Amino acid sequence: MTSNRRARRRASASQTIQYALLAIVIGIVGWLADWKTLASQFVRLDVAARLFPGLLTIALKNTVVYTLSGFLLGLLLGLVIALMRLSHVLPYRWFAGLYIEFFRGLPALLIFMFVGVGIPLAFPGTELPGGTYGKVALGLGLVSAAYMAETIRAGIQAVPKGQMEAARSLGFSHRRAMLSIILPQAFRIIIPPLTNELVLLFKDSSLVLFLGVSLEERELTKFGRDLASETANTTPIFVAGLCYLIVTIPLGYLVRRLEARANASQGRT
Repeated sequence: MTSNRRARRRASASQTIQYALLAIVIGIVGWLADWKTLASQFVRLDVAARLFPGLLTIALKNTVVYTLSGFLLGLLLGLVIALMRLSHVLPYRWFAGLYIEFFRGLPALLIFMFVGVGIPLAFPGTELPGGTYGKVALGLGLVSAAYMAETIRAGIQAVPKGQMEAARSLGFSHRRAMLSIILPQAFRIIIPPLTNELVLLFKDSSLVLFLGVSLEERELTKFGRDLASETANTTPIFVAGLCYLIVTIPLGYLVRRLEARANASQGRT
């Protein structure tokens, strides 16, 4: 009993020391920082006012559209790749494996450059539907599909094999059992990682600036960067960053809640 009390005291003393050191570091940084210069460069209210309403009606709207279009395309393509990865047909598995390794191994920036430059060179005179919106959806979709495919595959494999066997014993075909029984259960399992992928796509949408967008097609990063150049002040970039946080922090909280709920349900089972 005495040894346990001593261990708790040592742990409490260690935590107190760590908190004190953290407070000291924060105090030193706060004391050394030039808050006046920082405020003039990042928190100019008159400069921030110039961002509205375009920040919401153009930049944030486009960012959301780019993200959702890329997510939906990636989800559909990822589902196909995942099913090919689990197929009994060997060429399907090879193709799916190569696709996943290829697009997970390359930086998203190179994929965007290929979509913006490589496709027009490879297929002269062709235009993707939607113009820039189509290019962004394709770039984000190709990258996210590789990650979603592995997530979906893991979700399908997490469903007990007895579910498929029971469905087949009831007269379901393999395709009908997969669509009606297996996939709905798999998607309930993988909702948290898919939501996390949505957060990543929201940030990766900033790569659209490498496609040469028009003023009405700018997203948050491009919009803030252009205004920062016009005003010779970094407040627009700071405000654009706040917009990212306003969206990603609630989504991150949602991911944690979904994961906690999934873990709780698994614990009950």
